[in-house]
Amino acid sequence: MLEALWEKRALLVSGKGGVGKSTLAATLAVAAARSGRQVLLVEMSPDDDGPSPLAALVGARDEGPRVTEVRPHLSFVRLAASEGHRHFLQDTLPVRWLADAALRSRALRRFLEAGPALREMGLLYQMLTLVRRTLPDGRFTHPLSIIDLPATGHALAIAALPRTVLSLMPGGPIGRTVREGLDFLQDPARTAVLLTSLPEPLPVSEALTLASELERLGLPLAAAVLNRMPEDPFTPESHAALQRLLATHGPHRGTRALARLERARAAHARLAAGLHVPLLTLPELPLTGPELVERLADVFTPREAAEPTREAAP
Repeated sequence: MLEALWEKRALLVSGKGGVGKSTLAATLAVAAARSGRQVLLVEMSPDDDGPSPLAALVGARDEGPRVTEVRPHLSFVRLAASEGHRHFLQDTLPVRWLADAALRSRALRRFLEAGPALREMGLLYQMLTLVRRTLPDGRFTHPLSIIDLPATGHALAIAALPRTVLSLMPGGPIGRTVREGLDFLQDPARTAVLLTSLPEPLPVSEALTLASELERLGLPLAAAVLNRMPEDPFTPESHAALQRLLATHGPHRGTRALARLERARAAHARLAAGLHVPLLTLPELPLTGPELVERLADVFTPREAAEPTREAAP
């Protein structure tokens, strides 16, 4: 399955806040880079102020909309709506200096920054610009982009944006650009969505709801990941024996840990039954930050280096 993911042009990592979404995005990027893929790790955030948690997870310098190399095969970028607006104006206006002059207009900048839809369009356009960028020999500069989507509400707004804009402006440069973005996001040959959750009842309920929204928007859900899955050292038989022992002799200090294991097992079964896509797990480890990412990447790193990927059209 991992080889199939690495063949995509973009992996969109989605999930509710607090479930380890950014950790998963960083982990996938490190694992893919280890396998020899040329990876661009992308932070798509509606708020480009303040430090970048995702950059810190891979040891990247947060230089805003500039692509920076982190290590061999791995680069990082933090999308900015203003950068997307600049690219769009440069691509649509007849000469470059007109775009630069337009962006120097304070009134235009305020207008572009005021509306949420315009900010989201800027993020989407910068993402498209990076995805379709090529080298002199025609190969893609970034064959694989792993995109850490914002929290669920913003992510769904960005995903729904193309349909909304096309209903209002089906033609012209905006309509053509948005249609290209929609085709890319909905194409299962180029794009895959990974849904992140925790092995607890509420996060699983939220993940199932989010999966329904992704399906409604036509985004190709490829897999789900249960993060921080506790290690279960018991077989079903030994677990049943422990339950009988506790029922006979009363509570024990391990009762709470056993109950957590039971919740995690039930959450895994419920998510697997409700999604009908491969369900992967990441172990719970006593680590944080970049060290956690490096350890978790071991789970996703293929045993052998992959062959060069066949590149699809952007």
